[in-house]
Amino acid sequence: YPTISSGKSTKVIIVSTPRGMNHFYRLWHDAELGRNEYITTDVHWSEVPGRDEAWKEQTIKNTSEAQFRVEFECEFLGSVDTLISPAKLKTMVYDEPINRGKRGGEIYENPIDKHNYSITVDVARGVEKDYSAFIVFDTTEFPYKVVAKYRNNTIKPMLFPNVILDFAKAYNNAYVLCEVNDIGDQIASILFYDMEYENVLMTAVRGRAGQVLGQGFSGSKVQLGVKMSKTVKKIGSLNLKTLIETDKLIVKDYNIIAELTTFIEKSNSFEAEEGCNDDLAMCLVIFSWLVMQDYFKEMTDDDIRKRVYDDQRDQIEADMAPFGFISDGISEETSFVDSDGERWHVDEYGDRSYMWDYL
Repeated sequence: YPTISSGKSTKVIIVSTPRGMNHFYRLWHDAELGRNEYITTDVHWSEVPGRDEAWKEQTIKNTSEAQFRVEFECEFLGSVDTLISPAKLKTMVYDEPINRGKRGGEIYENPIDKHNYSITVDVARGVEKDYSAFIVFDTTEFPYKVVAKYRNNTIKPMLFPNVILDFAKAYNNAYVLCEVNDIGDQIASILFYDMEYENVLMTAVRGRAGQVLGQGFSGSKVQLGVKMSKTVKKIGSLNLKTLIETDKLIVKDYNIIAELTTFIEKSNSFEAEEGCNDDLAMCLVIFSWLVMQDYFKEMTDDDIRKRVYDDQRDQIEADMAPFGFISDGISEETSFVDSDGERWHVDEYGDRSYMWDYL
């Protein structure tokens, strides 16, 4: 780029087939919005002479519908088994953060006095593979919003709690929920015991109810944070689908949206496609599990399940078959013969009519 930009008439042409929301997608999307100097040009298959609907049908038979959409329809969303429906993912638009840190932090909304915030944390080992990440949510009012995020694949676990603490204190002493499957337990312990941060959420195992959220538990089955079990992941994933597709959770971060486009179903679970990351997506899954817990409802005085149901009540009731009576066109009137041998008819209201009336 320095060589190209040094010339007054030099130009650069980038040619690529769409493949997910990667760096090329960001260049393309920013060009569409006028955020950079690139000019977009797309070539649709229908513009090539000799290609018609019959050719399209045969090509799909030779490849697949998903492959055709990417290579010929120029669609960036290639995955068809994503947790969030592709139709919804296409409508999600990212914004530029109002403040971007040098180490991976991005802020979309500054802290607001008397607002309630929650932070969910996914921890990596800091060896440049997976990312240590957390997301800050504004849970004061509905819909919930992502107001900040942190994502770094080189930060060491010993230093990660300091970053979490800085954000948590800045956002009105936000509640923090860590995933503790691997070394996340170390992060939660440093926050709670070493740094004496009180708003670290705990969970307790309650038999068939599984893990239950709370704070200040006592007992042998209590832990700081939440263990990402199959049950927690499944509940959180399905809740996340509902929250985003019904616009109850607003996400405007590019990296989060990009991860959602590759967060797909695998072996009755959800995870990132091979070669992709899902650390921020897992923070969303943890949050979606969190908001359905009774303790969270007490903290925020808000029942999200009831909110979602109230918003869609009319649609749900419209989908239900109403109970009623079906007329088959046959008269329900009955008749009888009196003691004089005369026939009378009785209609549905109990009114009697002499047979002569029907002749």
